[in-house]
Amino acid sequence: MTTLHIVDDDEAIRDALGWLFQSRNVPVVGWASAEAFLEAWRPDTGGCLLLDIRMEGMSGLELFDRLLARGCRMPVIFLTGHGDVPIAVNALKKGARDFVEKPFNDNELVDRVIQALAFDAEQREREAGQAGLAARLATLTQRERQVMDLVVAGRLNKVIADELGISMRTVEVHRSHVFEKMRVKTAVELTRLLTGAA
Repeated sequence: MTTLHIVDDDEAIRDALGWLFQSRNVPVVGWASAEAFLEAWRPDTGGCLLLDIRMEGMSGLELFDRLLARGCRMPVIFLTGHGDVPIAVNALKKGARDFVEKPFNDNELVDRVIQALAFDAEQREREAGQAGLAARLATLTQRERQVMDLVVAGRLNKVIADELGISMRTVEVHRSHVFEKMRVKTAVELTRLLTGAA
């Protein structure tokens, strides 16, 4: 499980939330200000951000806007007071995952955070898979790419040879290289790999 980052300038709330999540085996890091989190944030920072809307200095909303501008896609859950609901709804339109009104139900909050952490982990796994696929595709020569496209389109070796003006033997060699580089054993596997990434 990835980490929950709690950003709240109220130490008592930060400590109480930290204890709550640790009691459910959720790894937690507390931040006393939006500025401190922003300074430490890196593009590979994973997990979920539990963010108070109103804080001294930079507000939770300002932090959210700055993170969005930097390309952060970490799920964000806002903690809001009753009067902040319209602000929180606006944040949802910008891409925040959820907001929770104070006082909140402990179990409900933990469940929402666990769902957000699972979403983040799945998203990162998917991105890593896509990056790996892109790296494999980049190893193909132009001719291997042409052969691969025709294999995926369901063409037989003889048809591919005729279309590309090469021998059947050459098609077989290119096809073998494509399967090896893409780490598949059959045309069906290759098609699934490529369509799954689309």
